Amino acid sequence: MIDFDNKSRYDVYDLERLIALLRAPGGCPWDAEQTHASLRRNMLEEAYEAVEAIDEQDADHLKEELGDVLTQVVFHADIEREAGRFRLDDVADGVCRKLIFRHPHVFGRREAGSARDVLDLWEDVKRQEKHQDTVTDSLRAVARSLPALWRAEKIQKKAGKAISGSRLDVWDAMDCLAERLYELSSVLSDGEGSDVETAVGELLFSAVLAARMTGTDPEEALTKASDRFTERFAGLERETAGGPLSPEKELALYDAASEED
Repeated sequence: MIDFDNKSRYDVYDLERLIALLRAPGGCPWDAEQTHASLRRNMLEEAYEAVEAIDEQDADHLKEELGDVLTQVVFHADIEREAGRFRLDDVADGVCRKLIFRHPHVFGRREAGSARDVLDLWEDVKRQEKHQDTVTDSLRAVARSLPALWRAEKIQKKAGKAISGSRLDVWDAMDCLAERLYELSSVLSDGEGSDVETAVGELLFSAVLAARMTGTDPEEALTKASDRFTERFAGLERETAGGPLSPEKELALYDAASEED
């Protein structure tokens, strides 16, 4: 049995020590076996659960979920401590230096009079920090692990800022979306199965453009569409008492206008 101090209140240093004890010989076999790769999904899940607590505007739930996110950070840092590469203090040192460097309007001689100016300055400083010499470098730096809609939106925004005199509007986006839909129909008609994935991807990418041009967050829009689908399904399931749905009813699930019928 490991002796760990009983306190009325713990701090982040206690959490660091606790994780180290759990992973040490005589601690928890499961914790000792974990790697960065095995914990990858856990990091994502805990982050999404914290975001859900933010959406709920529940402070107690948020405190709990932020604790779970912090546990993941400390856990990954302890794996690196054990490997002799860095410690949690090195993580804190790195992020403090980054924040100071990325806020030259606070800690340096640059100026930013508005939140918009701050964002533009942040992007400029970030490109310097990451040694991104071209816009393409910044596009390639957008994490591939992001949700695909979110990543597409970030890439489009970064590219759009670099295009001088860009005048794309929502109707341009709609034309692009219609063209991509036509291309997908053509691919399906021709039976070119290997091209379907490409055509679907281009259609979704254009849908993100349409969302941007209307000032809509594509992730949030799709989340709400999924919620509405779930409610439509619940209604049809009640109608059929859990029995099979007819093809007409199944198609109606995907038609938001059917809610008004």
